[in-house]
Amino acid sequence: MSVPAPVEIRLRTKSRMLEVSFDDGARFELPAEYLRVHSPSAEVQGHGVETGVLVTGKENVGIRAIEPVGHYAVRLLFDDGHDTGLFTWKYLRELGSEQEARWRVYLQKLTSAGVARHSA
Repeated sequence: MSVPAPVEIRLRTKSRMLEVSFDDGARFELPAEYLRVHSPSAEVQGHGVETGVLVTGKENVGIRAIEPVGHYAVRLLFDDGHDTGLFTWKYLRELGSEQEARWRVYLQKLTSAGVARHSA
């Protein structure tokens, strides 16, 4: 089964959203904060099973640039300096289709860690 490919990727800097439309008709609006805390980088995901890092304090992060990587991914350059991790088409699609569930898990992890999402 082939992975749907994006037909359009649009960065909306004011609203800090990345819009991704796929060739199968799916379209997602992905907040920069969501993408940053779910970055596929080793810095965020860790180097093994269940070794990921809980990224916090990114509610105001933005994306300053998008760099294409071959025909399979993009690198997002966040304005907090984070620029590692390749967002493959497959991973972007997963982030879009699983956004609600993944965000809920993230918020639960923040609560369990006793960390507020928003700065006071």
